[in-house]
Amino acid sequence: MAHRADDANAHGVGARVVSALVLAPVALGLAYAGGAAFNLLVLVAATLMAYEWERLCRRGAAPAGAARAGGLWLAGGAVYIAVPCIAIIWLRADETVGRETVFWLFAVVWATDVGAYFAGRGVGGPKLLPRISPGKTWAGLVGGVVCAALVGAAAAALLDLPSHAPLILVSALLAVVAQAGDLFESMVKRRFKAKDSGTLIPGHGGVLDRLDGLLAAAPVVAVITVFSGQGVLAWR
Repeated sequence: MAHRADDANAHGVGARVVSALVLAPVALGLAYAGGAAFNLLVLVAATLMAYEWERLCRRGAAPAGAARAGGLWLAGGAVYIAVPCIAIIWLRADETVGRETVFWLFAVVWATDVGAYFAGRGVGGPKLLPRISPGKTWAGLVGGVVCAALVGAAAAALLDLPSHAPLILVSALLAVVAQAGDLFESMVKRRFKAKDSGTLIPGHGGVLDRLDGLLAAAPVVAVITVFSGQGVLAWR
């Protein structure tokens, strides 16, 4: 039985790696291009996520009397998906640091996922919120934060920022936000008794499963940009 579990885990990791190697270059390439190409990518992702969300809500449909609750879930899903998508399109449209900001945002969220996955599996320990997501651990949270902070440090060095600390701190904060987004989606799936939001991406489940952290992080970066008066990567 142990060998079967190990084989299943290895297969799952392999599928995740292959999916990432296929999808990441596409996302980065279109983010680099910007304009209509990137906007189309976001629109396609939003459409797929809306489809998955609707399926989740339909899966949890109950007898008469629950129509209002179902409508609230659908309306909430529209906001949950639309706001981050608008935020990331807006961030990319910045002619000064839009491309760099999206690259950094992607890297932070991906590093958070990788750090949390390997620290959680390698260290284990106390569970973060076992009732919502039994696999998440405090060690995973720390691993995700550390990896995101390293991305922030690397980005600050590449951009030759005079002070690295602000970007490192923001990156670490976004790791917590991204993992909160992951937990929120886990809570929604538990509410509707679903393991994954879909089956489109091997090793990851659905598009919502892959982008839950980005959905949480993108609006936060947009809000920081609005209140600071400039892009995060333009701070001096």
